[in-house]
Amino acid sequence: MSLFELSGFQRDLLYVIAGKENPSGQDVKEELERHLGGGINHGRLYPNLDTLVKQGYVEKGTIDRRTNSYSISEKGLEELEEHREWKRQYFPMEEASEA
Repeated sequence: MSLFELSGFQRDLLYVIAGKENPSGQDVKEELERHLGGGINHGRLYPNLDTLVKQGYVEKGTIDRRTNSYSISEKGLEELEEHREWKRQYFPMEEASEA
């Protein structure tokens, strides 16, 4: 499965996980809620995280007996980079201007 076959929500989860160091599911949820402007329920969050783990994009670890951590896998990083490059051909980022 490629990143293009994931939902937008799942891709957003990948970006948040890639940008944080071993976040918990709650950390990921709070970060997305800040940007989406609304609540994300557990019934949406955790099944999507589990899908990303099963597909090999994310690795699941343990913080304590009740809390899991998530980290981006090598496959996840490679796919995010490919997706980013694909988007750049349609919406190129301007180079930082030299001041």
